[in-house]
Amino acid sequence: MAASIGMSDCCLSGKIAEGSPKGREEELCGISTYVAQPESGSNAMTIIFLTDIFGWKLNNVRLLADNYAKAGFYCYVPDVHQGDSLPEELLQDIEPPLPTREKLSLLAKGTKTAKVGATLGPWLIKHRESVAKPIIDGFIRTVRMIPGTDKVGTIGFCWGGRYAILTAQGGKYSPGNGVDAAYACHPSLLAVPGDIEQVTKPLSIALGTKDSLIGEKEQGKIQVALGKLTSVPHELQLYEDQVHGFVLRGDFTSEKDKKAMDDAEKQGIKWFQKYLV
Repeated sequence: MAASIGMSDCCLSGKIAEGSPKGREEELCGISTYVAQPESGSNAMTIIFLTDIFGWKLNNVRLLADNYAKAGFYCYVPDVHQGDSLPEELLQDIEPPLPTREKLSLLAKGTKTAKVGATLGPWLIKHRESVAKPIIDGFIRTVRMIPGTDKVGTIGFCWGGRYAILTAQGGKYSPGNGVDAAYACHPSLLAVPGDIEQVTKPLSIALGTKDSLIGEKEQGKIQVALGKLTSVPHELQLYEDQVHGFVLRGDFTSEKDKKAMDDAEKQGIKWFQKYLV
């Protein structure tokens, strides 16, 4: 039986990054999109960012897209929530950093869980797979048709992490309509092994060892499922003491957490440099 990885207050935690994004906003496939292009202007290697529940306007995801653009990739961050992403204020209201979280009383944790259920439940129903995946697939098809586009990859975070994995299920796409590689960062709502065993395109995954959604047992199941992809390039990297959401919303004031964020960024860049050439 497949295990299902859910969502919790960790999906609503993290830090807002400082800095000014260098890209631009435009409409593509009828979807508002943040675009960050490399210095060369080439879109031969394209990456589509599938965001977490906080969406395409979160400063963190735009700054990360800028970094990937500096590495030579043409990056799109589409509003696949169609104007209905959760407000970033929830980052500060729901969940404290890991050291504080570990000291929470059972009552405090219970209160947070109840608040998360009231916030996430209706949103997840509205943005269920039958609604979200056609939007994502349509965006991929549109990007594929843009002159100059050669290889296309997806990178996803939390909610978007699972969809990055689904886009790597190449057998579900007609020739030329899927992606060439994917990178999933702490995916939520993942069905294991079901979602992974159908993967046919190169897949990289980043997880934190303190992820409350993907514990040691679930991480083991993911490793086993990946191990069965004998003809598909894959990797799983674990980041010590990192919580759910660390790649995009880690505590950049912590030297250890900042290093994990930087290393996870390098993981994705190296993966796409290998499989989008």
